[in-house]
Amino acid sequence: MRVHITLEDVLVAEIDQRVGVGRRSAYVSAAVRIALDDEKRWELIESAIGAIEDEGDHPWSGDAGDWVRSQRRADGRRVG
Repeated sequence: MRVHITLEDVLVAEIDQRVGVGRRSAYVSAAVRIALDDEKRWELIESAIGAIEDEGDHPWSGDAGDWVRSQRRADGRRVG
């Protein structure tokens, strides 16, 4: 879909320098996709706040470092 947007001259010049005039749309499209993905990720993070009680007996309540290491060792996809 065609969309009309306005960018500062300095931004257009930097885009042109990096990708060339003929690749502006693809570059802007990729940048918008990344920005939207980041916003969605933050929305998920913020929606998870408070999902786990601060107090309580959690597997990581003792030594969190030990718990993280054990989780990493249990993941067969990890190397080393």
